[in-house]
Amino acid sequence: MLRAVQLIRRVRDDKAGILRPASSAFLNAFSSASGSQRLAGKVAVITGGASGIGRATAAEFVRNGARVVLADVQDDLGRSLAADLGGGDTASYTRCDVTDESQVAAAVDLAVALHGRLDVMFNNAGIGGDVRRPASLASMDMANFDRVVAVNTRGVVAGVKHAARVMVPAGRGGSIICTASTAGVVGGVAKAPYSVSKAAVIGLVRAAAGELARSGVRVNAISPHYIPTPLVMGSMAEWYPGMSVDERRRVVETDMNEMVGLALEAEDVARAALYLASDEAKYVNGHNLVVDGGYTVNKALNVPAPGR
Repeated sequence: MLRAVQLIRRVRDDKAGILRPASSAFLNAFSSASGSQRLAGKVAVITGGASGIGRATAAEFVRNGARVVLADVQDDLGRSLAADLGGGDTASYTRCDVTDESQVAAAVDLAVALHGRLDVMFNNAGIGGDVRRPASLASMDMANFDRVVAVNTRGVVAGVKHAARVMVPAGRGGSIICTASTAGVVGGVAKAPYSVSKAAVIGLVRAAAGELARSGVRVNAISPHYIPTPLVMGSMAEWYPGMSVDERRRVVETDMNEMVGLALEAEDVARAALYLASDEAKYVNGHNLVVDGGYTVNKALNVPAPGR
């Protein structure tokens, strides 16, 4: 089914002091020969599926037996990834701007038309907004706020709505997963528009989970911390224009994270999504799965050191 058969290996990067994949080649992250098939027979739509977390999740889902529809606005990346994942009945790409509800509905309908069902909806598309704006709330650009919320919140609402539209009548249950963020859990992680948009996603998940539980459709969130995805690294370039790419990556992988010697990667979030999509999580509903190495539970008190 897949053209890549090499499993990912992990080695220590002596310079950075962290664990990372032995090869940066994306297709080494999955293998048809050794996949556990935890999603065998399932069909998934992944918004923002062409890069970053969506890309890693698409590979993980396919490796575990799912058929995927990649929905994104990055046409070249999306088509290329679909081909790399096997194309045909295994992976397809459709253009989808999640700020347009009709395009979200069309992506869901495409999955049903191609495969006869929808089992997993991963609402993952997101933007960071204009991080160059002043951080002060008094200086907030409301147009920027509206753009961020349109993608990160309203786009997710549309995904939940249209997934439920086809999952509930089908009577087979289903898993709806929404990408939130540690920025929606604690303050100070990102600027207000992004934080608000992600906190709203967590609230949406709780509301939708309660409504859809009786139908067997589960709704959960994943809140990752900083990962050097294209989205994050683009923001880092604006925050720290004087730094090299390697220096920015070090800040994301070490300075912004809690677990010494380990780097948070898109594949870690993909495995969290795999769990929530699988039948192993059949009774997990309305949950926000935080993938942050303990960042959000490690707020220090602002008190003087002992003896001072």
